[in-house]
Amino acid sequence: MNVYEVLRNVKDPEIDTVNIIDLGMVEHVEVKDRSISISLLPTFMGCPALEIIQKNVESEIRSSLGEIEDIHVQFIYHPPWTSDRISEQGHVQLREFGIAPPPEKMVSTGEWHVNCPYCGSTYTTLDNIFGPTACRSILYCKACKNPFEAMKPVSTL
Repeated sequence: MNVYEVLRNVKDPEIDTVNIIDLGMVEHVEVKDRSISISLLPTFMGCPALEIIQKNVESEIRSSLGEIEDIHVQFIYHPPWTSDRISEQGHVQLREFGIAPPPEKMVSTGEWHVNCPYCGSTYTTLDNIFGPTACRSILYCKACKNPFEAMKPVSTL
């Protein structure tokens, strides 16, 4: 089993259907002898889940790759994480949790639009840009009448 396969078992602590690989958080993995160094990109500055993610990475590597003696997990901020890093599978995993993935392309005015993760409707409105976490907003689907969360688009532009 390789390190990337092991890291697929590390879920986002707040969204347990998506792993850190499909979220695009893993920037670099280096294996030397019995030592592993992993560089992760936080999805948002000040994310309160970073310590939990670090502990979960270390725990998963220890339990899956028992021959590893030293594990070094660090969070880096360059390059910055963007929502474009989320894989197609990550988009599926977010929708399974009831969170709309960020839009792949923003319109030139800076506006963004997401489809309802429950019914797929485009007839949605933004209720509150401030969601339960810094990386999510609250929207409402006028077709199926469900409120839902959406990942905010993050870009370096």
